[in-house]
Amino acid sequence: MDGALTSFRPATRPGQEGQVSRRQAPRAPSDKTSRLAAPAARNAYPFSAIVGQEEMKRALMIAAVDPSIGGVLVFGDRGTGKSTAVRSLAALLPEMPVVAGCPFACDPAAPQSSCSHCGSLVKGRKPEKRMVPVPVVDLPLGTTEDRLAGALDIERALAQGVKAFEPGLLAAAHRGFLYIDEVNLLEDHLVDLLLDVAASGENVVEREGISLRHPARFVLIGSGNPEEGELRPQLLDRFGLSVEVSTPKDLASRVEVVCRRDAYDRDASGFIKHWSKEEAQTRDAILAGRKRLLSVTLPLGTIEQAATLCMALGTDGLRGELTLVRAARALAALEGEREVTKDHLRRIAPSALRHRLRRNPLDEAVATTRVEKALEDVFGS
Repeated sequence: MDGALTSFRPATRPGQEGQVSRRQAPRAPSDKTSRLAAPAARNAYPFSAIVGQEEMKRALMIAAVDPSIGGVLVFGDRGTGKSTAVRSLAALLPEMPVVAGCPFACDPAAPQSSCSHCGSLVKGRKPEKRMVPVPVVDLPLGTTEDRLAGALDIERALAQGVKAFEPGLLAAAHRGFLYIDEVNLLEDHLVDLLLDVAASGENVVEREGISLRHPARFVLIGSGNPEEGELRPQLLDRFGLSVEVSTPKDLASRVEVVCRRDAYDRDASGFIKHWSKEEAQTRDAILAGRKRLLSVTLPLGTIEQAATLCMALGTDGLRGELTLVRAARALAALEGEREVTKDHLRRIAPSALRHRLRRNPLDEAVATTRVEKALEDVFGS
C-alpha cells in the first residue's frame, strides 16, 4: 500500500464478497490520540533558574540548536533536575507551525515530503497551518509496542467499521522531544524499534491489515542511574551527547536549589515572571544559533583534530567524529562564533565521546578521565 488507509465493512451481504470501498486519508487525531502528546507546559519551571548542572543544560541547548546531533543521554543521581530540564527547555522554545488537520504535526514548509495526508495536498497550494507548543512525550517503561508505534483504532473499527490508524507516541513526539526515564531498563523489543526509527527518521507500521509510514524525527532524551543497569551498546551509540549529573556537594548550591524550588511551588507565575528576562535571553540565543548554524565554518584542521582525538581514544566507527564536529559547530553557533575552534572541540569532547569508548577491564579509569587525558595528549595542556 502507498500509506493510505483502507475502509472496510464489518460484515458483507450475499453477493458483496470481495468488494472494497474507497480509500480514505488518515483523519486528524481524536482527542484521545492528541493527549499522547503532552505539550510543554507554559508554566514549567524556568530553564534559566536551574542551579548548576551546566554540562546538562549546555547539551540540551546544543540539541535544540541542531537536533540532527542525535539527542542527549543524562546519567546521574535521582532528584537532580533531569526531567525538569527537558520540560523547561521545551517550554522555553516558541510554538512551532504544523499542517492543520495533519495527524503527525508535519512542517508546512515541506508537507509533500512528509506523511500520506500532507502528500495528498494539492501541489503548489500552501497548506493551512496552525501553531502548537513543542511536544514533550514521556515513554513509560511499561508501554507496549502498539502504543509506541501506533495501531488500529479499535473504537472506530467497532463503532464505524473503519480501518483507521491511531498514532502512537512516536507520532506524538515528531518535531519535539521523546523523554525516557530509566532508559537503561527499557525492554529490548522497544529498544529495537527505537533504533530503527532513529536511523531512518520514519516509523513503519505493518500490522492488523495496516500498512503505513510516517515521519518520526525527534530529540531523544534518556536519563537513568548507571547503578541500575547498563544501556545496550547499539542504543547508547545513537545518543549524540552523554552528560553526567550529580547532587551538589556544596552547601550554598543545595540551599539555593531548595529556595528557588520553594519559591516556584508557592508562586509559580511570580517566579516565572522574575526569571522572564533570563529566559528571553536563553530563547534568543537558541533561535539565533539555529539561524547561524549553516553559516558557521568548519576548518579542515579542526576536523583533523577531531579525528586525531577519536583515534587516540580508539572509538569504533566514525560516528564519534561526526557527532563531535556537529556538536562543536552547534556550540559555536549558540555562542555567536563564526568558526569552530579547538576550544569548542575541547569543551564538548567529553559529552560527545565518553559513551563511545571501549571498555578495558584492566583500566579502572572512568570514561571522562580517559577523554580528558586524551585531550591533553592531542591538544596539550
